[in-house]
Amino acid sequence: MSGKFTVDVAVVGAGPAGLAAAVEAVEAGASVAVVDAGQQPGGQFWRHRPEQDGVEPDGQGHHDWSVFLELRRRFSAARASGRITYLAGRQVWMASRDEDGYVLRTTDTVASAEGGPGETVRASRLVLCPGGYDRQLPVPGWELPGVMAAGGVQAFLKANGALPGRRFVVAGTGPFLLPVAANIAEAGGQVLAVLESSSLSGWLPQWRAALGVPGKALEGAEYAAVFARHRIPYKTRRIVTSIEGERGVESVRWARVDGQGRAIPGSGGQYDDVDVVGFGWGFTPQMELPLALGVATRVDADGSLVAVVDEQQESSVPGLYLAGEVTGVGGAVLAVLEGRAAGAAAAGAVVLSSQDTARRDRHRRFAQAMHRAHPVPEAWQEWLTPETLVCRCEEVTVEQVSEARTGLGADDSRSLKSFTRAGMGWCQGRVCGFAASCLGAGPGRDASADSLASSAKRPLAVPVPLGELALLDTPGD
Repeated sequence: MSGKFTVDVAVVGAGPAGLAAAVEAVEAGASVAVVDAGQQPGGQFWRHRPEQDGVEPDGQGHHDWSVFLELRRRFSAARASGRITYLAGRQVWMASRDEDGYVLRTTDTVASAEGGPGETVRASRLVLCPGGYDRQLPVPGWELPGVMAAGGVQAFLKANGALPGRRFVVAGTGPFLLPVAANIAEAGGQVLAVLESSSLSGWLPQWRAALGVPGKALEGAEYAAVFARHRIPYKTRRIVTSIEGERGVESVRWARVDGQGRAIPGSGGQYDDVDVVGFGWGFTPQMELPLALGVATRVDADGSLVAVVDEQQESSVPGLYLAGEVTGVGGAVLAVLEGRAAGAAAAGAVVLSSQDTARRDRHRRFAQAMHRAHPVPEAWQEWLTPETLVCRCEEVTVEQVSEARTGLGADDSRSLKSFTRAGMGWCQGRVCGFAASCLGAGPGRDASADSLASSAKRPLAVPVPLGELALLDTPGD
């Protein structure tokens, strides 16, 4: 399918935030187009087996599945009536703004020379819900086959109904490690250990925010039961110090760490016969499109660059609304509430009651508490060796980055890209951007907002065939 569409509201993304935004906008009377990289609604959180296989997804391994089913019902009804145009399997490679609103240019999720031209969507208002992806930190050996993002392991299982290996180590920080390990075990894999770099005592100063969202404690109890049933070791203040193997992952070395994340000498051990290591250090919001449109940003409590929005989820750019991870990583419940507010506001309505607004605020406070209880370890750069790869695409080492910083003054991701090629590979810095920004700042220092922004700011948001560019006749097309 190719063509041009003009609608009142365009929504990018069909995960929890995007689905909620789309149905609220259309039910408020707006015509809506949804551009989604997935082949079916749900996003990463509600990712499931292809529905065209004829097997109705049962929601096993998902939370809030009933919420998804209700949103999908409303979404499907609006599509059937022609009020929502759903452009599945499409990515926005360029977003721009003119006097009439917003212009989105799309391409196939998997760009190919054989693919036809993508769609152009014009909309008076725009809601961006692009989601995020696992943040990664380099470690010696992480370039080996079998090292995956924790979310990648989960996505593989949800989409295929199979595991990418037999024996797993899950490591990093944050509550997301729990469902990943639980899903692996329930699917028949063996989780040798979950290595959490933080201490659970980090929640003690955050107890008020935790009490505000009691459902999270119930989720934790569910995971604890799965861990007990499958005898999964959950070890706090532990990190992976290196991954070893010839043609892929074979063993994992680990160590205890102190409160700053420094490895304690002589404290470690080793796991053998490992197939897959799943790393998760929180999430990185997908900021390419918001930055391209010039939104105001800030650095959140977890060190991520996020967009600034008001109570109606409107950004600093008029008519541009944002929901989900791009406003701060806080989970699916928060994303749905933000999506509802953004979609309704984009359609000229107000949907959140005072009760829902208070609920949204409680989940935002919980998210901030979670980030503070599970921070990226302050001393993580001390785990690295000079030979450790920072950018796996371009094979740029820690030593090269350090020399560029100290000898050439490359203290941000843009300068490092120029001097070392870190971030110039296929992923365009999506995997190494956060780590490169931190390494550019120097040991013990946080990445700056400018450095994080330069890592995500690019003229083309995703890879696009040259044929798409050749079809651009005038700026208004």
